[in-house]
Amino acid sequence: MLTPRQLFLRHQAQTSDFPLLLEIERAEGVYMYAPDGRRYLDLIAGIGVSNVGHRHPRVVQAIKDQADKFLHLMVYGELVSAPPALLAEALHQTLPQQLDTVYFTNSGAEAVEGALKLAKRHTGRTELVSCHRAYHGSTQGALSVTGSEEFKRSYRPLLPDVRHIEPNHLPDLALITERTAAVIIETVAGEAGVRVPAPEYLPALRQRCTEVGALLILDEIQCGFGRTGTFWAFEQFGIEPDILLCAKGMGGGMPIGAFISTQEIMAGFKTNPILGHCTTFGGHPVSCAASLATLRAIQEENLLAGVAEKAARFRAQLQHPAIREVRGCGLLMAVEFESFDVLKPIIDRALFHEGILTDWFLFCDNSLRIAPPLIITNNQIDEACAALLRAVEFVVG
Repeated sequence: MLTPRQLFLRHQAQTSDFPLLLEIERAEGVYMYAPDGRRYLDLIAGIGVSNVGHRHPRVVQAIKDQADKFLHLMVYGELVSAPPALLAEALHQTLPQQLDTVYFTNSGAEAVEGALKLAKRHTGRTELVSCHRAYHGSTQGALSVTGSEEFKRSYRPLLPDVRHIEPNHLPDLALITERTAAVIIETVAGEAGVRVPAPEYLPALRQRCTEVGALLILDEIQCGFGRTGTFWAFEQFGIEPDILLCAKGMGGGMPIGAFISTQEIMAGFKTNPILGHCTTFGGHPVSCAASLATLRAIQEENLLAGVAEKAARFRAQLQHPAIREVRGCGLLMAVEFESFDVLKPIIDRALFHEGILTDWFLFCDNSLRIAPPLIITNNQIDEACAALLRAVEFVVG
């Protein structure tokens, strides 16, 4: 009988020639456990997914309770069910009043796809503007607005009429014109290595979009749901989007995403044609129940309150001559080294000898990702930092 590792290599599609091949049997809180009982501290929360920790009791109970009632019905049809309706209302309570209509998807990339269609439908325009080094997903439309030619050249042709601008560069805002249907931008650029915009940039972008009638799409798939210390990252920059994207940390470990806009804008999907956007599993009752439990856990367990202090604790301890910079917004952080050749052995040493799971960023491969569950304790932060510094010292001395 083949082992899970053998089956993984034989039958699961691979996306690199060097998978970690770390086998996990169970997970709880900030830790994952191998079949032999070895414990690993998850410093990346499943790439920003497990914001409330692995198997948060409220999330697990919500999944069980919903599974006892029903699973799939007919989500985008004529049927009404409580889980997506209650979640949509709870999301609205966290947002500016006009962002009152939620379209549920299965993932962040699907949220991007729906938002791009919606912007074109509402404005009647075709041009899409995004940023260099932005990451918005791997599906055809999402890849089209992703800002790295290296990731796109093997899959062209992609969507036409896409323009890229330099993020945080005010002169490039002039490239947003009356032809532009939407600008899509990460509120905090994750895969570029956690780049926080200058205070004046996003307000200027918001103003330019308003001036030319383009919609502003804020991608908070990675930086939303409390990751930066406010429920939504845009709260820190004094702006409001026309369309908001979320996923990852939204589901407490379950697959779910959403794009959120106004009644007026979202109404475009109702006519010409009818069913202008469809998804079979979007708004799945079990995922929505898990998401609502996640949202309530963040709010009622006051998880946002400790984010800034925990981030400061990481910064204070991650000091070493080999560390060039620590960037971040809340508990979305990047620790920069000289090169990938220096960083990769540190990541491997931290994992296989220190029991710390982290990684690098798609468009910034000399920086180590720190994005732990928001529930991480001070003692666990100290444990992680000490282990990382031992790994750094072992590799670079």
